[in-house]
Amino acid sequence: MSVESDVRETVRDHYAKAALGVASEGCGCGEGCGASGSFGSALYEQTDRDGLPDEAVLASLGCGNPIAVAELKPGEVVLDLGSGGGIDVLLSAGRVGHEGKVYGLDMTEEMLALAVANRDKAGVRNVEFLKGYIEDVPLPANTVDVVLSNCVINLSPDKDLVFAEIFRVLRPGGRVGVTDIVAEDRLSADERAERGSYAGCIAGALSFSEVEASLERAGFSDVSVTSTHVVADGIHSAIIKASKPADAPGALVGRELAQVRKGYC
Repeated sequence: MSVESDVRETVRDHYAKAALGVASEGCGCGEGCGASGSFGSALYEQTDRDGLPDEAVLASLGCGNPIAVAELKPGEVVLDLGSGGGIDVLLSAGRVGHEGKVYGLDMTEEMLALAVANRDKAGVRNVEFLKGYIEDVPLPANTVDVVLSNCVINLSPDKDLVFAEIFRVLRPGGRVGVTDIVAEDRLSADERAERGSYAGCIAGALSFSEVEASLERAGFSDVSVTSTHVVADGIHSAIIKASKPADAPGALVGRELAQVRKGYC
């Protein structure tokens, strides 16, 4: 098994157990995201939580509230990467209204099953959940207005490919509204790993400058990475924003980038 496959399986197993814990025991159990006041549903306004199924709230293991970042508008098409139990998808659905559409993407079958159940309990109709990887989004290019994510991109073993895929699916002029874990530039990869595990959202975090550079390589403009609170020594929850230029050039994106890396072109 490759290092990337091993990381992915570790993450998948961790969040599958969290989903099963919510479904069977009514708790989002497990070390890592959701294990302290720096993570989880407490980062959402009570008025937002009150309108959701309890299981969607319990399964919230993120580090922020991307809904407060994205400034969603009626009629927009939204993609939530690593949608988990569906809290951000369901909240987005209410903001974009019946004329809008929200996709939730997750690789974990147990989380997808929980999210679908939460969607049905909430009676939301403008939502579709997709199984897949955030490095290989199963949507056509130029079809999404806004991409959200909540403490998930740090879990990917290939952040460059994630940002390239986000760029690919966004329409020209589309935007990114992400909350994620980011490390101070002074910390080495080993020092990040000392502060938390990969599945716990810390070991795999990029630094502030690395996030900015990766987004710019993918073709984004108006990039900003802003700390909201500290979750460990030198480790922050941050708001990440970026835009796909309205006249976006033909940069290498998504699968093209993967092919270049493998020497296929």
